[in-house]
Amino acid sequence: MSIENTEPFRCGAIALIGRPNVGKSTLINALLGQKLSITSRKPQTTRHRIRGILTRTDTQFIFVDTPGYQTRHRSALNRLMNRDVTSALGEVDVALFVVEAGRFDAEDKALLKLLPEDRPIILVVNKTDKSVVEDILPFIRDTATHGNFAEVVPLSARRRKGMDVLLAAIRKHLPKQPAIYGEDEITDKSERFLASELLREKVFRSLGDEIPYGVSVEIDKFEATPKLRRIHASIVVDREGHKAIVIGARGEQMKRIATAARLDMEKLFGGKVHLEVWVKVRSGWTDDEVQLRRYGYGQKD
Repeated sequence: MSIENTEPFRCGAIALIGRPNVGKSTLINALLGQKLSITSRKPQTTRHRIRGILTRTDTQFIFVDTPGYQTRHRSALNRLMNRDVTSALGEVDVALFVVEAGRFDAEDKALLKLLPEDRPIILVVNKTDKSVVEDILPFIRDTATHGNFAEVVPLSARRRKGMDVLLAAIRKHLPKQPAIYGEDEITDKSERFLASELLREKVFRSLGDEIPYGVSVEIDKFEATPKLRRIHASIVVDREGHKAIVIGARGEQMKRIATAARLDMEKLFGGKVHLEVWVKVRSGWTDDEVQLRRYGYGQKD
């Protein structure tokens, strides 16, 4: 005798909110079980709002990874990214307020003031693998007093521990409604966008300490056939001196960056990729709203 699942189907959007480098992108990748959001040690690696979709038998979770909210720097780029964060908060059913275990400072407190009061907020304490239990428990108790949290979930995104506990906590607060996306869809972003992000990640990971924040990627051509994706891309830097750093001696640095990006693209897209990469210099692009919109910043989904 079979027992039918009587649980109503739930579906909703969940924003991940936190200051830079608390591990939001690592968390969304762990929840999805695959890499979608790019990661690096560089603050604010995530610059665009990205939806990651996880569909289970009785639930569709639509995770919205947002840029780390910037309270220190006020360039046009940071203003547009901060605007993206506040916009996302007004469009979701649940918000995950992500903090780093053992650290809750003025930046976290400032961000708390932006959280909506009319929807559930789940406090997610990440990076618990880097702290001892005796320190974590008092930290969690103290941090939880700073807000009206519907749930509190400690976890380690890097080690993928606590994912099921978090999903169960989220599900309780999602509306009862049918799925919005198909069960095989994992994101609302195009392959063209994902290719640009993977290349930018490799630049940050390879040159994070040498190249400052003014790096972007522009896809000049994207052609897809059943057997091959042919991609031409440009790494955009803010200064002429940075161009030489990206290229490296005899072009070796550029080759390493392009090869690593191509391998990740092939894994994500499930097919061969031919990738050609150039470097362009566009001074002051991070403070030029026309250039920023050209790269997709500040645009509505």
